Amino acid sequence: MSAKVRIGFIGAGGIAHGHAHRIIESGLAEVVALADPSEASLARMKEREPSLAAVPTFADYREMLAKVPMDAVEIHSPHCYHTQQMLDAMDAGLHVLCEKPMASTVAEARQVIAKRDATGKILGISYQRHFEPMYRYIRQQATGGALGNLQTVVVIMAQEWLRATKGTWRQDPKISCGGQLNDSGSHLMDMLLWTTGLKAERVYAEENFFDAKVDIDTTLTVRFTSGAIGNVTILGNAPQGFWELFGVWGSQGSIIYDMASGVREQFFGQFEQKKEFGRPENNPDLNFIRAILGQEEIQAPAECGLRVAELTEAAWRSAASHQPVAVAEM
Repeated sequence: MSAKVRIGFIGAGGIAHGHAHRIIESGLAEVVALADPSEASLARMKEREPSLAAVPTFADYREMLAKVPMDAVEIHSPHCYHTQQMLDAMDAGLHVLCEKPMASTVAEARQVIAKRDATGKILGISYQRHFEPMYRYIRQQATGGALGNLQTVVVIMAQEWLRATKGTWRQDPKISCGGQLNDSGSHLMDMLLWTTGLKAERVYAEENFFDAKVDIDTTLTVRFTSGAIGNVTILGNAPQGFWELFGVWGSQGSIIYDMASGVREQFFGQFEQKKEFGRPENNPDLNFIRAILGQEEIQAPAECGLRVAELTEAAWRSAASHQPVAVAEM
């Protein structure tokens, strides 16, 4: 390996700019090539990150994999392309950090995990909430026993997604493989499962499309194997730019994160306490680089993507059939 971890980008659109900045800022890695079929996206990336002005660019990521010496790739492409791109990259001997969702079906998620195991490559998902102090604290309290036996989890996310993504690939099911539930909603589905350690058993979901070709608003009720219940509401037709609420209730107490007011914790017989948190000290890109260097474990492994795919696909099937769906059938 060279002095710095060499990373190629598959997809150079808007979300990739932040990844490039964090990689450069780390001082441990460098972006050595960019692949994107859009010349405009490639030009914008180089304009925003002048240090990338001389890196080679490719319309086809497979040409980049064949021609440029690299240690890893980051994938920031439309959702339907993720699976094949991950498989191709690992076959090329490269570690992979993939934007969410890792995969859009359970079968695809299992396929990429099998490839990871066969190749021995690192495979991570860019779920940044794994590094957010408040969500790490919620996980500590929920899985460490402080709240007692977990009974109910409620997740709400609201975003002006329908209008903001109109006319883009995100509302084309042939490219996005799904709507808001599989896009921004993927983060909250992941948090539901990661912070609590709960395993979904059965899902009932309803969706509204508002004349779009993909799901916009989704509400699902979840029964977990432990007996706990949960409700997830992902709104894409909301006036808010972005808002989320996340609450966990147990037999001994509760913890609630409201994006507008912060984290509040309360135990039976005690006054409510507000918790304060600083900024994250780590991020998906830095963690990925450190994992390649053998300094850290990957914090959002592919198994998180599999669990999200199970819950998401079960929700889609339930909404289509108007019947509960067992996650074990996925």
